[in-house]
Amino acid sequence: MKRFALAGLMLSMLALALPALAADGSARAQLQAFASGLHSLSGQFQQTLTDANGQRIKTSRGKVALKAPRQFRWQTTAPYKQLIVADGSRVWMYEPDLEQVTVRKQSAAEAHSPLTVLTDIDRLDTDFDSTELGTRDGLDWLRLTPKDAQAHFAYAELGFSDDRLRAMRFKDQLGNITQIRFSHWQRNQSLPASTFRFTPPAGADVIGDAASMPTVKPLQH
Repeated sequence: MKRFALAGLMLSMLALALPALAADGSARAQLQAFASGLHSLSGQFQQTLTDANGQRIKTSRGKVALKAPRQFRWQTTAPYKQLIVADGSRVWMYEPDLEQVTVRKQSAAEAHSPLTVLTDIDRLDTDFDSTELGTRDGLDWLRLTPKDAQAHFAYAELGFSDDRLRAMRFKDQLGNITQIRFSHWQRNQSLPASTFRFTPPAGADVIGDAASMPTVKPLQH
Protein backbone atom coordinates (compact mmCIF):
# COMPACT_ATOMS: atom_id res chain seq x y z
CA MET A 1 0.00 0.00 0.00
CA LYS A 2 2.97 2.34 0.45
CA ARG A 3 3.66 2.18 -3.27
CA PHE A 4 0.02 2.96 -4.00
CA ALA A 5 0.10 5.98 -1.69
CA LEU A 6 3.07 7.29 -3.67
CA ALA A 7 1.13 6.69 -6.86
CA GLY A 8 -1.59 9.01 -5.59
CA LEU A 9 0.96 11.75 -5.06
CA MET A 10 2.23 11.40 -8.58
CA LEU A 11 -1.15 11.60 -10.29
CA SER A 12 -1.72 14.37 -12.85
CA MET A 13 2.00 14.88 -13.58
CA LEU A 14 1.99 16.94 -16.37
CA ALA A 15 11.02 20.90 -24.10
CA LEU A 16 9.55 20.51 -26.07
CA ALA A 17 8.29 23.50 -27.84
CA LEU A 18 9.28 26.04 -25.21
CA PRO A 19 6.55 28.17 -23.65
CA ALA A 20 7.21 31.86 -23.26
CA LEU A 21 9.88 32.47 -20.63
CA ALA A 22 8.61 33.52 -17.22
CA ALA A 23 8.92 37.26 -16.83
CA ASP A 24 10.46 37.34 -13.35
CA GLY A 25 12.29 33.99 -13.32
CA SER A 26 10.69 32.85 -10.03
CA ALA A 27 9.77 29.20 -9.61
CA ARG A 28 6.09 30.10 -9.37
CA ALA A 29 6.22 32.08 -12.61
CA GLN A 30 8.02 29.18 -14.30
CA LEU A 31 5.33 26.79 -13.06
CA GLN A 32 2.66 29.02 -14.54
CA ALA A 33 4.55 29.25 -17.83
CA PHE A 34 5.10 25.49 -17.96
CA ALA A 35 1.43 24.77 -17.28
CA SER A 36 0.14 27.33 -19.77
CA GLY A 37 -1.51 25.60 -22.72
CA LEU A 38 -0.36 22.17 -21.55
CA HIS A 39 -2.68 19.36 -22.69
CA SER A 40 -0.42 16.31 -22.74
CA LEU A 41 3.11 15.42 -21.71
CA SER A 42 5.39 12.41 -21.93
CA GLY A 43 8.96 11.82 -20.85
CA GLN A 44 11.32 9.80 -18.70
CA PHE A 45 12.09 9.81 -14.99
CA GLN A 46 14.63 8.62 -12.45
CA GLN A 47 13.38 8.27 -8.88
CA THR A 48 15.26 7.84 -5.61
CA LEU A 49 13.65 7.01 -2.26
CA THR A 50 15.52 7.89 0.95
CA ASP A 51 14.29 7.01 4.43
CA ALA A 52 13.98 9.40 7.39
CA ASN A 53 17.56 8.55 8.47
CA GLY A 54 19.01 9.57 5.12
CA GLN A 55 19.55 5.97 3.99
CA ARG A 56 18.89 5.42 0.29
CA ILE A 57 16.30 2.67 -0.06
CA LYS A 58 16.02 2.28 -3.82
CA THR A 59 16.42 3.97 -7.18
CA SER A 60 14.21 3.29 -10.18
CA ARG A 61 13.61 4.70 -13.64
CA GLY A 62 10.98 4.56 -16.32
CA LYS A 63 8.52 6.49 -18.47
CA VAL A 64 5.66 8.86 -17.66
CA ALA A 65 2.77 10.12 -19.78
CA LEU A 66 -0.26 12.22 -18.94
CA LYS A 67 -3.14 13.94 -20.58
CA ALA A 68 -5.40 16.62 -19.16
CA PRO A 69 -7.49 16.55 -17.19
CA ARG A 70 -7.27 13.14 -15.44
CA GLN A 71 -5.35 10.53 -17.43
CA PHE A 72 -1.92 9.34 -16.30
CA ARG A 73 0.60 6.55 -16.92
CA TRP A 74 3.68 5.87 -14.77
CA GLN A 75 5.72 2.87 -15.93
CA THR A 76 8.75 1.73 -13.97
CA THR A 77 11.09 -0.30 -16.18
CA ALA A 78 14.18 -0.87 -14.00
CA PRO A 79 15.34 -2.38 -11.74
CA TYR A 80 11.82 -3.82 -11.26
CA LYS A 81 8.66 -3.48 -13.34
CA GLN A 82 5.54 -1.67 -12.19
CA LEU A 83 2.71 0.04 -14.04
CA ILE A 84 0.33 2.70 -12.73
CA VAL A 85 -2.52 3.84 -14.98
CA ALA A 86 -5.20 6.43 -14.21
CA ASP A 87 -7.96 6.12 -16.80
CA GLY A 88 -10.13 9.01 -15.62
CA SER A 89 -12.27 7.09 -13.16
CA ARG A 90 -9.97 4.48 -11.61
CA VAL A 91 -6.30 4.11 -10.77
CA TRP A 92 -4.69 0.75 -11.50
CA MET A 93 -1.35 -0.44 -10.14
CA TYR A 94 0.07 -3.61 -11.68
CA GLU A 95 3.08 -5.42 -10.21
CA PRO A 96 4.09 -8.22 -12.61
CA ASP A 97 6.52 -9.87 -10.19
CA LEU A 98 3.71 -10.34 -7.67
CA GLU A 99 1.04 -10.99 -10.33
CA GLN A 100 -1.07 -8.46 -8.44
CA VAL A 101 -3.32 -5.59 -9.50
CA THR A 102 -4.62 -2.97 -7.08
CA VAL A 103 -7.48 -0.70 -8.13
CA ARG A 104 -9.20 2.24 -6.44
CA LYS A 105 -11.36 5.17 -7.41
CA GLN A 106 -9.28 7.89 -8.98
CA SER A 107 -10.83 10.71 -7.00
CA ALA A 108 -9.46 9.21 -3.80
CA ALA A 109 -5.99 8.58 -5.20
CA GLU A 110 -5.41 11.97 -6.77
CA ALA A 111 -6.82 14.18 -4.05
CA HIS A 112 -4.39 16.95 -3.18
CA SER A 113 -1.68 15.70 -5.51
CA PRO A 114 1.12 18.29 -5.69
CA LEU A 115 1.11 18.04 -9.49
CA THR A 116 -2.56 18.62 -10.21
CA VAL A 117 -1.54 22.27 -10.46
CA LEU A 118 0.12 21.51 -13.81
CA THR A 119 -3.23 20.91 -15.47
CA ASP A 120 -5.30 23.14 -13.18
CA ILE A 121 -3.19 26.09 -12.09
CA ASP A 122 -6.19 27.60 -10.28
CA ARG A 123 -5.77 24.93 -7.59
CA LEU A 124 -2.35 26.23 -6.64
CA ASP A 125 -3.62 28.69 -4.04
CA THR A 126 -6.78 26.72 -3.25
CA ASP A 127 -5.05 23.51 -2.16
CA PHE A 128 -1.56 24.67 -1.18
CA ASP A 129 0.54 27.29 0.53
CA SER A 130 3.44 28.04 -1.81
CA THR A 131 6.91 29.23 -0.81
CA GLU A 132 9.82 30.27 -3.02
CA LEU A 133 12.96 28.39 -1.94
CA GLY A 134 15.43 30.10 -4.24
CA THR A 135 18.05 28.31 -6.32
CA ARG A 136 19.51 24.92 -5.39
CA ASP A 137 21.48 22.51 -7.59
CA GLY A 138 20.96 24.82 -10.54
CA LEU A 139 17.16 24.81 -10.26
CA ASP A 140 14.61 27.30 -8.95
CA TRP A 141 12.43 25.61 -6.35
CA LEU A 142 8.83 26.11 -5.24
CA ARG A 143 7.55 24.35 -2.10
CA LEU A 144 3.88 23.35 -1.95
CA THR A 145 2.49 22.62 1.50
CA PRO A 146 -1.01 21.08 1.48
CA LYS A 147 -3.70 22.92 3.37
CA ASP A 148 -5.51 19.65 4.07
CA ALA A 149 -4.08 17.97 7.17
CA GLN A 150 -5.18 14.59 5.77
CA ALA A 151 -2.85 14.81 2.75
CA HIS A 152 -0.41 11.92 2.26
CA PHE A 153 2.65 14.17 2.18
CA ALA A 154 4.11 16.93 4.35
CA TYR A 155 5.29 19.03 1.41
CA ALA A 156 6.35 18.79 -2.22
CA GLU A 157 9.02 20.80 -4.01
CA LEU A 158 9.06 21.45 -7.76
CA GLY A 159 12.36 22.37 -9.44
CA PHE A 160 12.44 24.46 -12.63
CA SER A 161 14.89 25.90 -15.10
CA ASP A 162 14.11 27.65 -18.39
CA ASP A 163 10.39 27.27 -17.62
CA ARG A 164 10.64 23.49 -17.64
CA LEU A 165 9.85 21.13 -14.79
CA ARG A 166 13.15 19.34 -14.14
CA ALA A 167 12.68 17.72 -10.76
CA MET A 168 10.32 16.99 -7.91
CA ARG A 169 11.07 16.26 -4.28
CA PHE A 170 8.49 15.36 -1.65
CA LYS A 171 8.46 14.31 1.97
CA ASP A 172 5.82 11.90 3.20
CA GLN A 173 4.30 11.82 6.66
CA LEU A 174 6.84 9.18 7.78
CA GLY A 175 9.79 11.40 6.90
CA ASN A 176 10.80 9.51 3.74
CA ILE A 177 12.07 11.67 0.87
CA THR A 178 11.33 10.87 -2.78
CA GLN A 179 13.39 12.68 -5.41
CA ILE A 180 12.49 12.53 -9.11
CA ARG A 181 14.42 13.84 -12.09
CA PHE A 182 12.60 14.30 -15.39
CA SER A 183 14.04 14.28 -18.92
CA HIS A 184 13.11 14.04 -22.60
CA TRP A 185 9.79 15.86 -22.19
CA GLN A 186 7.52 15.81 -25.25
CA ARG A 187 4.87 18.50 -25.01
CA ASN A 188 1.32 18.34 -26.41
CA GLN A 189 1.92 15.34 -28.63
CA SER A 190 -0.96 13.09 -29.62
CA LEU A 191 -0.98 10.10 -27.25
CA PRO A 192 -2.87 6.90 -28.19
CA ALA A 193 -5.99 6.22 -26.15
CA SER A 194 -4.51 2.83 -25.22
CA THR A 195 -1.81 4.67 -23.24
CA PHE A 196 -4.36 5.31 -20.50
CA ARG A 197 -6.25 2.02 -20.53
CA PHE A 198 -5.56 -1.03 -18.42
CA THR A 199 -7.08 -4.50 -18.33
CA PRO A 200 -5.86 -6.88 -15.61
CA PRO A 201 -4.01 -9.86 -17.08
CA ALA A 202 -5.56 -13.30 -16.73
CA GLY A 203 -4.51 -14.98 -13.51
CA ALA A 204 -3.57 -11.79 -11.69
CA ASP A 205 -4.83 -11.26 -8.15
CA VAL A 206 -7.04 -8.14 -8.31
CA ILE A 207 -7.49 -6.18 -5.08
CA GLY A 208 -9.96 -3.32 -4.77
CA ASP A 209 -13.58 -2.32 -5.28
CA ALA A 210 -15.11 -5.30 -7.07
CA ALA A 211 -18.13 -3.27 -8.16
CA SER A 212 -15.90 -0.94 -10.19
CA MET A 213 -13.85 -3.59 -11.98
CA PRO A 214 -14.25 -4.50 -15.64
CA THR A 215 -14.18 -8.05 -16.96
CA VAL A 216 -10.68 -9.49 -16.67
CA LYS A 217 -9.13 -10.24 -20.06
CA PRO A 218 -5.58 -11.05 -21.18
CA LEU A 219 -3.32 -8.09 -21.93
CA GLN A 220 -2.84 -7.41 -25.64
CA HIS A 221 0.77 -7.34 -26.85
